[in-house]
Amino acid sequence: TCSFALQYKLIQQFSLVYCILFIMSSTAGQVIKCKAAVAWEAGKPLVIEEVEVAPPQAGEVRLKILFTSLCHTDVYFWEAKGQTPLFPRIFGHEAGGIVESVGEGVTHLKPGDHALPVFTGECGECPHCKSEESNMCDLLRINTDRGVMLNDNQSRFSIKGQPINHFVGTSTFSEYTVVHAGCVAKINPDAPLDKVCILSCGICTGLGATINVAKPKPGSSVAIFGLGAVGLAAAEGARISGASRIIGVDLVSSRFELAKKFGVNEFVNPKDHDKPVQQVIAEITNGGVDRAVECTGSIQAMISAFECVHDGWGTAVLVGVPSKDDAFKTHPMNFLNERTLKGTFYGNYKPRTDLPNVVEKYMKGELELEKFITHTVPFSEINKAFDYMLKGESIRCIIRMEE
Repeated sequence: TCSFALQYKLIQQFSLVYCILFIMSSTAGQVIKCKAAVAWEAGKPLVIEEVEVAPPQAGEVRLKILFTSLCHTDVYFWEAKGQTPLFPRIFGHEAGGIVESVGEGVTHLKPGDHALPVFTGECGECPHCKSEESNMCDLLRINTDRGVMLNDNQSRFSIKGQPINHFVGTSTFSEYTVVHAGCVAKINPDAPLDKVCILSCGICTGLGATINVAKPKPGSSVAIFGLGAVGLAAAEGARISGASRIIGVDLVSSRFELAKKFGVNEFVNPKDHDKPVQQVIAEITNGGVDRAVECTGSIQAMISAFECVHDGWGTAVLVGVPSKDDAFKTHPMNFLNERTLKGTFYGNYKPRTDLPNVVEKYMKGELELEKFITHTVPFSEINKAFDYMLKGESIRCIIRMEE
């Protein structure tokens, strides 16, 4: 037996799911009118508009988005600094929702499934998807310049006949969105979507960089360069792996206090020293750390991360994306002395295959997600999420689509 309160909560949840499924049964194959936050110009506040969302075509899925979150990548392309502007556009790529309908040929998903859309995909057929060593799908690899669907090079969004551009194949700042089926991971329906939605991008990127690529052994030492969301996720990966010494490296000393929640137990600010930070780390660790994970995109941080690992067995993993004209320079002896340099994309997770397992880690209490979530706002106040991030106040801000 269960308490009256629990019974009432279960009835509420069942009623919500039933209502959603009922609505889906009446909208499949039709154009849906819904609200979306549209970016009309670079750097200008998003505008909540009524958009028309076309039904999914072959190999596509239409999702009802229940929760989405703001990632720095959204802000970066919204500001359009250093990229080719593509507007009007619907941003958003970290989200959780329910499958509303599927297009022809889609077999791994059905209406009512709980799912996470991902900016990269897994077609299952290309050499990368068939390899156990890669997650860089030839067909569905991230493309930030594409504003249309692969199927027909057309947008599924429009306002009074005007096409609205997609963003990295997801566009989750909309109550409904259409995504390639290979970019949608079916997950445990018991998982809270307002928590696991953040696994669609940054958290998995940092977490997997440590767990899947750096692979620190229990009791080892790990240096994390950059303590933003991705760096904190990398630290969480080191904590889960059992690293005993997790050193945070950041130019902002105030970040150390927050980083302690993610397992960071030492801190180094390069500005506090008159020698290269790699030398500082080598001195305090008796020759260098066992693993280093770089999460800044700074070419100097990348070089420092590689040169601070111990010779003979040290491994550095690069996560951050450098400027296009940057060049990585280090002495070849650093390689000959048996240091290893690796790169990673989305933490080496295959979206459809691996993401459901990461969700299960959270469900079992092995992965803590709540501490990444610093704010929650209703969809109508989505611009607040941008303000929080621009002010450096947010790790992840959850946006509730249903108010």
